[in-house]
Amino acid sequence: MLRKIAVSGCGNVGTALLELLCEKRAELKEKYGFEFEVTLISDLFKGTVADKNGLDLNAAINSLHTTNSLTGLNKDVRGEFGELLDSAEVNMLCEATPTNVETGEPALSHIKAALSKGIDVSTTVKGPLSLAYDELVALAKQNGAQLQFEGVVMSGTPFITMLNHGLAGCRILKIEGIINGTTNFILSKMYSGASYEEAFNTARELGYTETDPSGDIDAWDPAVKVVILTKMLYGKEISVSDVDRTGIANVTFEDMERAKEDGCTIKLIAGIENNHGDIKAYVAPKKIPMTHPLASINGAINAATVYTDNLGTTTIIGPGAGRRATGQAMLLDLLTMAGKK
Repeated sequence: MLRKIAVSGCGNVGTALLELLCEKRAELKEKYGFEFEVTLISDLFKGTVADKNGLDLNAAINSLHTTNSLTGLNKDVRGEFGELLDSAEVNMLCEATPTNVETGEPALSHIKAALSKGIDVSTTVKGPLSLAYDELVALAKQNGAQLQFEGVVMSGTPFITMLNHGLAGCRILKIEGIINGTTNFILSKMYSGASYEEAFNTARELGYTETDPSGDIDAWDPAVKVVILTKMLYGKEISVSDVDRTGIANVTFEDMERAKEDGCTIKLIAGIENNHGDIKAYVAPKKIPMTHPLASINGAINAATVYTDNLGTTTIIGPGAGRRATGQAMLLDLLTMAGKK
């Protein structure tokens, strides 16, 4: 079956996905039997192009890199997003549009439009899932579509796949994770002797912080990820306000030095504990011993330790950010969805 793919959002992640699809077309066909055309590329600021017979990916990628735009490809189209999906004969949507976390828009409407048409969806966007997880799952089921979101929690590290498939048959009792690369970089620098201000400025210089860093520093980003994991694992409807959330802004050089004297370090730990159905969700700086599986995770790396009944503890470590890593997560979603139909 030929997959006709739409890519919505051509920032770092969407563009990286297009690059991967272009580079690996022959390998994907030979190894996985995955044959595709990208028939729609849409971006709120860079333009929209479509061709139901397949767009020239090399030309699209080159245009994005050289002009930061799609408008020179002579396949410009206009219309409501649902209409564009229809005219491009899309059967898979990759949604990576920057989104307002309070409303989930515009990605939420894009995902709903696709699922209501039976179109499989991969997304790396947290807002829609944190606000409307149950609704989207139900919409997918109702219309025979699939919804995958590997890149939402740990970027390219296949944490969601591990939870859904690698640990099948296990009861998940607790999760502890470092799921925000920016704050882990800052705390790692502080462990090496930097002050909070020095570590933060280095992170900013390296491009690890957002223009508004509060999403990371005040732990909003990992809190939203905890909400999504709680809904996925336990079916519990919680909001970000239900997460016991503390950021890292008040962690001092002296705090880190005292932790080191005790043979410990300080990490921003996101956690979910399931005590016979009573869910505790939190994100907070925690002093952990150097023997803890997460203590040695430094820099912008993510990791999560999962406590289960059958296997005890299992820890997964990998990149928690980066355009190509997150693009790989979407590619994994596409292959997963293709393998189930």
